[in-house]
Amino acid sequence: MSAFYREKVLSVQHWTDTLFSFRATRDSGFRFQNGQFAMIGLEVDGRPLLRAYSMASANHEEELEFFSIKVQDGPLTSKLQKIREGDTILVGRKATGTLITDNLIPGKRLMLLSTGTGLAPFASLIKDPEVYDRYDQIVLVHGCRQVSELAYGEELVAKLHDDELFGPMLSEKLSYYPTVTREPFRNRGRITDLITSNQLFSDLHQGPLDIETDRIMMCGSPAMLEELKQLFETRGFKEGSGNTPGHFVIEKAFVER
Repeated sequence: MSAFYREKVLSVQHWTDTLFSFRATRDSGFRFQNGQFAMIGLEVDGRPLLRAYSMASANHEEELEFFSIKVQDGPLTSKLQKIREGDTILVGRKATGTLITDNLIPGKRLMLLSTGTGLAPFASLIKDPEVYDRYDQIVLVHGCRQVSELAYGEELVAKLHDDELFGPMLSEKLSYYPTVTREPFRNRGRITDLITSNQLFSDLHQGPLDIETDRIMMCGSPAMLEELKQLFETRGFKEGSGNTPGHFVIEKAFVER
């Protein structure tokens, strides 16, 4: 048996000159938990060329969705960004990753902190009814450099608000907080600074960071992850894993290439 499923590309959307998303068929045998990733890619010169991608689709959806950066000289993304409807991609049979709710100690507020395409696993998680059952509040933060880079996330949340099942849950529990660093926008600043200054919580009309109730998932640039990890650890938060649940979890599998 091949190590990969061969899936057909169903649609591709280019959001900016550096970001795109695509949907593909999903083999009925491919199982994953929301927040996990798989190795995906293309067959190039008869060999698989792969990198880790989070599923942006939820595990109850019939199609797979991925959100990707474009790197012009990237070994994979320089080619992947040119895919079209009808093309074939490879999807690894095994899904894995740390961004699953079982890796967190039970809490009341779930903070999903992302930069760039680090939004992808949280696109999956905010489509998971179980997440809304577990938490009283869910805060989705997406940091980008420019306003145009927020488009994928803004459309995602808008569509969910209109959804018959998720609309009521989102209205009651989900707070979406997009922020940019290099252009004027209603929310400005780096995620670390917004948390340290309490600006994030003030803007959302919510209480400050609380180790008793707050649980955190993070996915984004290595520098952002390291800064946030230090911030939380200095406040007594413990990192969780598959062996030992904690106050926060980080996805470390991604390198933009």
